[in-house]
Amino acid sequence: MSPDEIRGMAEREREHQAGRSCVLQVCTAAGCQPMQSVEIKTALEAEAKARGIGEHQCQVKSVGCLGLCGSGPLVRREPDGAMYQRVTPGDAPAILDSLGSAPPTHLFLDTRQPFFARQTRIVTANSGRIDPERLEDYLAAGGYATLARVLTEMSPQEVIGEITRSGLRGRGGGGYPTGLKWSTVAKSPGTPKTIICNADEGDPGAFMDRSVLESDPHRMIEGMLIAAYAVGASEGYIYIRAEYPLAIARLKTALRHAERHGLLGNNICGTRFNLRIELRLGAGAFVCGEETALIASIEGNRGTPRPRPPYPAERGLFGHPTLINNVETYANVPSILERGGEWFAGIGTERSKGTKVFALTGSIANTGLIEVPMGITLRDIVFEIGGGVPEGARFKAVQTGGPSGGCIPEQYLNTPVDYESLMSLGSIMGSGGMIIMDDSSSMIDVARYFMEFCMTESCGKCIPCRMGTVEMHELLGRFLNGSAAKADLDLLEDLCEMVKSTSLCGLGQSAPNPVLTTLRYFRPEYDAALAAGGR
Repeated sequence: MSPDEIRGMAEREREHQAGRSCVLQVCTAAGCQPMQSVEIKTALEAEAKARGIGEHQCQVKSVGCLGLCGSGPLVRREPDGAMYQRVTPGDAPAILDSLGSAPPTHLFLDTRQPFFARQTRIVTANSGRIDPERLEDYLAAGGYATLARVLTEMSPQEVIGEITRSGLRGRGGGGYPTGLKWSTVAKSPGTPKTIICNADEGDPGAFMDRSVLESDPHRMIEGMLIAAYAVGASEGYIYIRAEYPLAIARLKTALRHAERHGLLGNNICGTRFNLRIELRLGAGAFVCGEETALIASIEGNRGTPRPRPPYPAERGLFGHPTLINNVETYANVPSILERGGEWFAGIGTERSKGTKVFALTGSIANTGLIEVPMGITLRDIVFEIGGGVPEGARFKAVQTGGPSGGCIPEQYLNTPVDYESLMSLGSIMGSGGMIIMDDSSSMIDVARYFMEFCMTESCGKCIPCRMGTVEMHELLGRFLNGSAAKADLDLLEDLCEMVKSTSLCGLGQSAPNPVLTTLRYFRPEYDAALAAGGR
């Protein structure tokens, strides 16, 4: 497809969509499918057909995540944006009856509430609005127009310059400046250069990347294409865990459609730029989220990390310069190149630019996916957007960053959510999981849960992680069963520092964070466990 063909196809689709007076968007993402959302779509289509309502009058459309997963299955009505919650297949007649009026009281979901109103949607701008399995829908929303302009009007150096000006940092957890990483790969000698999308999202309670891939896979693919052009890569891989069957299926469909229309392969958009992207399925090893372990897995070896340097940007997949970013990082790229780096840099804080996608889970009223500007406070996320802790319980802590993060108590809820602020509290941004705990939670038990996860997921290559996580898990168990002694508390603290400072990769280096933050902020629980045991 040439740029003119992309524009023509997009315009035809927009004209086609403009001819419909009503669209019912049914969430068919992984969170709603187990609650019969596919059956809801079928029931709505059947009811519309029985009433003689044609598609030009009211289209029933499959879309991705609508955000408020705890109120699903969700259906949104366009063009007025009215939303129906907790829908069942049997609600199809009531929904069709309400066209042109307010939804029935028992189905009505107020979209003026802070959960929706406080979000700034960049990565998730199309989520819940387009059919993720139709290239035409993405084109009508402006998709691939930025790629065409980049390939025909910008040099690779200009692209990297815009990304650098944007201040975008890696959204996979490390927060490394994206522009600097791209520049390093572009300058590294050696061919072929490779680009990888790390979609190996393994944190408990995290579903941000999965949701993006289920809802808007072409956005991430377009971001990868722009990145590959910028750094000079001609080979691409998407490394995704096999436990994401719906995301995999929709990615395969998107890749197939992009190839069929000349948006992947050779001479993309009529230029000399070539890129092929292949899927690689991970077997669920959490350590393969670490970039060198991920590379080893793609190469067909056991997924274990190696010492750095050399970094993948210099010597990565099969020894060639390799760019690795995660799903959310690539998904930001089309909007940055469309609106400019300065626009993106105007959102967020001085050192943490743009927005961040979070998965809200745990003891929270509004479970779901949100995208908010960097710098928003934890309090605003938990109590305004999240709706607070369900009635009858009190907030106790919020855990950010997954097993690599920490547990933050109530007195720090006014902390802005940015890389440096969370790190100062002993936690990290991570990929975006955010688990809220109420006053019924034992923080020792929470620490032990995450330590068990890290212990199980350790690849075993280095002794500090392989043995240290086992010993810490055992010590935490002593506190829970009342057999701990004062010496165990001292040993636990020493082990945390040893594992953190001597482990080979990020898994071991960050594994003690949940323990360290519970020791730092919830020390009385450990003291009470010692007193209860009489030791």
